[in-house]
Amino acid sequence: GLDAEMVYWSAVCGLSELVLSGATTVSDMFYVFPAGSDVTLDAVIQAAKDVGVRMHAGRGAMSLGQRDGGLPPDAVVQTPDAIMADVERLVAEHHDPSEGAMLRIDLMPCSPFSVTPELMIAMRDVARRHGLLLHTHLAETLDEERFCLERFGKRPLALLEELGWLGEDVYLAHGIHFDDAEIALLGRTRTGVAHCPSSNMRLGSGIARVLELVDAGARVGLAVDGSSSNDGGSMLAEARQALLLGRMRYGVGYSAHQAMRLATRGGADVLNRPEIGSLAPGMRADIAIFDLNDVAYAGAAVHDPLAALALCQTTRPTHVFINGRHVVENGHLTTIDLPAAVRRHNQLAGKLARSSQLATR
Repeated sequence: GLDAEMVYWSAVCGLSELVLSGATTVSDMFYVFPAGSDVTLDAVIQAAKDVGVRMHAGRGAMSLGQRDGGLPPDAVVQTPDAIMADVERLVAEHHDPSEGAMLRIDLMPCSPFSVTPELMIAMRDVARRHGLLLHTHLAETLDEERFCLERFGKRPLALLEELGWLGEDVYLAHGIHFDDAEIALLGRTRTGVAHCPSSNMRLGSGIARVLELVDAGARVGLAVDGSSSNDGGSMLAEARQALLLGRMRYGVGYSAHQAMRLATRGGADVLNRPEIGSLAPGMRADIAIFDLNDVAYAGAAVHDPLAALALCQTTRPTHVFINGRHVVENGHLTTIDLPAAVRRHNQLAGKLARSSQLATR
């Protein structure tokens, strides 16, 4: 039931929520292209431009439908030829490889159980020819592990290694169910992992071994995931979740500073963006400013301002600058009419919900 307008307004709202939490760069995997619809990744790209956020727009893909033994409904899978033709178009029209770029295209086949190995290889080859990053879901659930063992005779990470899908140009979403040898492999290859604590808790998927991954040399950043498995899009709230969940695994020695690094420098490392993620001379002026006089931080910020941000009840930044542009001023977006965007999004979401209810009667 999706169309391009629905994709645009949902992206506007999701990106706005992230920016209003202090996020300045977003990587998004979009992979649902219903047959016969007008949906393309261009709707997400336009939303990022309108909101004013730096974007890694992920051309997702699903090619292995239920009729062929995959998990996605056949109505939302595409042929490899259609996928690869659109990849070439998007790279030619939108990808900016320059330092500080506001828009890059990443290639993101959804998962090993929704695309074929042949498509994984094809997307890998195109990405490396154009210097693009590669991203997929991996080791999120035990169901996925069982699927890979039954279909391919190997664990998910072993399948990726066989397909040439490890290295500094690859990052994996979730990465919960890795054993010691797999963590060492990820570290040796400098493969990235997007840690999604809220999503993992919402689905009951497990707790990622973040410190082991970092200690092994893997690049680890923080991610909110999408609204299908996380009902909030706050990067600051996600840092708090990462801290609290980390303490469930590692105890109180897991620090607020470690969690906040995942949300800043860690994310920049995963996206191979040395020019963002920290405040220093020569960086791209991505800055989120929080008012520590807010009652939420009373008595805390005087001890450790960074720990206060991570441990106290989260607030919105008063100002956000992205690439030097003042995108949030006094707590409000300067780039779009957000109340109007929310109204339109709700209208379209309601329309989709009503059509879904009618279809199931």
